[in-house]
Amino acid sequence: MSKKGRVLVAMSGGVDSSVAAVMLHEQGYEVIGITMKTWDYASAGGSSKETGCCSLDSINDARSLAVGYGFPHYILDIRDEFGDYVIDNFVDEYIAGRTPNPCVLCNTHIKWSALMKRADKLDCEFIATGHYANIRMHDNGRYVISKGRDENKDQSYVLWGVSQENLARTRFPLGNFTKQEIRQMALEMGQEELAKKSESYEICFVPDNDYRAFLRHKRPTLDEEIGPGNFILSDGTVVGQHIGYPYFTIGQRKGLGIALGKPMFVIEILPESNSVVLGEEHELEKTQAFVRDINLVKYASLEEPMEAVTKIRYKDAGAQSILTQKGDIMQVDFTHNVKGIAPGQSAVFYEGSDLIGGGFLMK
Repeated sequence: MSKKGRVLVAMSGGVDSSVAAVMLHEQGYEVIGITMKTWDYASAGGSSKETGCCSLDSINDARSLAVGYGFPHYILDIRDEFGDYVIDNFVDEYIAGRTPNPCVLCNTHIKWSALMKRADKLDCEFIATGHYANIRMHDNGRYVISKGRDENKDQSYVLWGVSQENLARTRFPLGNFTKQEIRQMALEMGQEELAKKSESYEICFVPDNDYRAFLRHKRPTLDEEIGPGNFILSDGTVVGQHIGYPYFTIGQRKGLGIALGKPMFVIEILPESNSVVLGEEHELEKTQAFVRDINLVKYASLEEPMEAVTKIRYKDAGAQSILTQKGDIMQVDFTHNVKGIAPGQSAVFYEGSDLIGGGFLMK
């Protein structure tokens, strides 16, 4: 084994994880590559060509790179675990009237768990991924995730659920680099096709980014179970009919299938009555949120209220807030109105660039 140790690198076949693996290899780690097969495009009802991190092409790209650099590569089939947990949760959340956050669940409950189990079997001290984030040991003895140097690519938002035990063995080689620098490294490695690979911002298991079709595919009786419901205003006035509440999300404006003479947005979803509440943009604004299933990263607990910047979606700039921990629930009081708090999405708390923790937004 090398002096730096043996590291299991999650390789999707994309430019980020590929460069991460080569970077660690050149730094003197004994690298073992692993590609996780999480789902089958055909089984998800897709009609277009298989794309993304789970495609055969991507798996072959990851393996080819590993062979070229002389380190082992394995394929890990976690389709059953992924489907049972991530996809079932995705469907259940929409049926509960919430907007799911599958990437967080996948990272927390599937990928890190699968990587750690395989790392132990292969006597790997560490695991590594191509996420744009950083890890360090805080003065208080806890492992802290902080934002990646590339603000446009920072992925700390989707990592709030990773445990201290797993962070202790995790490496993020790309944290101090920009996406442009990583693409340049791929070019310098002679990997021109890899450097040019496009990125997908869609949910990996939802074909063509059509979550409505995906829900129908996974639950063929969904339309019969739920059926049409009413569009209502916040005062209860019925203003039209919709095709079923699971097909709408908080903040949605387009694709409502109704015209009321002015821009209207989904401001609330009421599963119990199959109602979708519409309102004007200002009605999306709130000054308080409650967050469940919290996982704190930088501190073991918050004994006193503290100031933080809270992000309520991945590309959110974040808003100043006061956090008050109440057991397993975090109360978030924003200093200004925030728009589009969607139950089921992640709320993630920051102190400067450091990740305090996060959880799922409640109704």
